[in-house]
Amino acid sequence: MVILYEDKEIIVVNKSSGLLSVSTDREKEKTVHARLNSYVRKGNSKSKNRVYIVHRLDKHTSGVLVFAKSENAKRYLQEIWSEFDKTYFAIVHGKMKTNEGEITSYLTENAANRVYSVKNESEGKFAQTNYLVLRETHKFSLVKINLVTGKKNQIRVHFSEKGNPVVGDKMYGFNDKEIKRLCLHSASLTLRHPFTFKLMTFETEVPLYMRTLVNY
Repeated sequence: MVILYEDKEIIVVNKSSGLLSVSTDREKEKTVHARLNSYVRKGNSKSKNRVYIVHRLDKHTSGVLVFAKSENAKRYLQEIWSEFDKTYFAIVHGKMKTNEGEITSYLTENAANRVYSVKNESEGKFAQTNYLVLRETHKFSLVKINLVTGKKNQIRVHFSEKGNPVVGDKMYGFNDKEIKRLCLHSASLTLRHPFTFKLMTFETEVPLYMRTLVNY
């Protein structure tokens, strides 16, 4: 985890793959949220300083993650979250049928926490994923993704159901032991600052391991 930006209202990090965004029933300490709370308290356990969860990334997804430093900042960012531009990079299995496209569906979740698409809009939440293929090899494709909506596991489900699951995705794809990580990265985020109201863009590079898979 690397801090990309910090001021009195927000703190932006580049989350590493394998690190939880927030705590779960099984893990409380090894999370970005816990580490940033410790960071802003500067070793003072009695400090009232803390960070507030605005959004999340899956444990094995890396990239740009934003936390607020106040309840008001959190509320503001969450209320207009759908208006922000979010760009991801993914490496998927095989070649896409079209080099550029839009994937839409209605997503729902079963009791086993597995997300999937349904045809009946009353049974799921609308999800839209736009993509552009940047590079292809005989095995993989590097895809740039504009996340129009941000539903749970949206990118992973959409590409899996297209027949091109994200490389390293054990839930919706293949359990390939040679692959070292989930090849999904939150590369950039443009948001409106909760105090100055200026548009700010935070960018990160495609991780080296992902680039090596497609010689990018």
